[in-house]
Amino acid sequence: MTDSDDKTTHFGFETVPEGEKAGRVQGVFNSVANRYDVMNDVMSVGIHRLWKDAMMDWLAPRAGQRLLDVAGGTGDISFRFLKRAGHGHATVLDLTEPMLIEGRKRAEAAKMADSLDWVAGDAMALPFENNSFDVYTISFGIRNVTRPLDALKEAYRVLRPGGRLMVLEFSQLPNPGMQTLYDLYSFNVIPRMGQMIAGDRDSYQYLVESIRQFPDQDTFLAMIREAGFGNAKYRNLSMGIAALHSGWKL
Repeated sequence: MTDSDDKTTHFGFETVPEGEKAGRVQGVFNSVANRYDVMNDVMSVGIHRLWKDAMMDWLAPRAGQRLLDVAGGTGDISFRFLKRAGHGHATVLDLTEPMLIEGRKRAEAAKMADSLDWVAGDAMALPFENNSFDVYTISFGIRNVTRPLDALKEAYRVLRPGGRLMVLEFSQLPNPGMQTLYDLYSFNVIPRMGQMIAGDRDSYQYLVESIRQFPDQDTFLAMIREAGFGNAKYRNLSMGIAALHSGWKL
């Protein structure tokens, strides 16, 4: 029996052996890959686009930078980064090959294929050398990682000195009443949308549950600092429905 069989973690509201989570997350995104971008628009009423714009505003990409976009899926963040930078290179890493396939299609359609690499891999064991990237991003993906602190430590390892981490993730509203209303929407509406649009209620039920299991803003900020990052801060988006966390490899 391995350590991952002995330890447990959350898969939504379900407790599972650590060794099972990655495979189950892979199953979720295999199922929704070809409708993932459409569902993002429907679930957030398009607001996820504003959040990603806010991420780019704070990140301020520069020409020639090398980006590693982890859990990058269909490449949405990488495309935005490259457009803002003017020129550079982005590596999209994702656990789920069908998501990468959808991203490659988008890159070819946008004539950006030469500026992008697509790599199937694990956020907790990145297949890259130390000090390889200027920027590391992960958007709506860290909550799906079995051990988020391990992923943050890997981010620190592969970033060059002076490199920057930025995490965009769903978070917690500071007002309990508002959080209750948001939970009512999330649990009652989003899984039904998943069934109607992607033909998959269970995957979107998991996604909603995974949001509620993720640490709040200050707890996650402490994890970023524990991983070694300096000048770590966060900004709430839409009153805390999502949050941007930033840190530097000093």
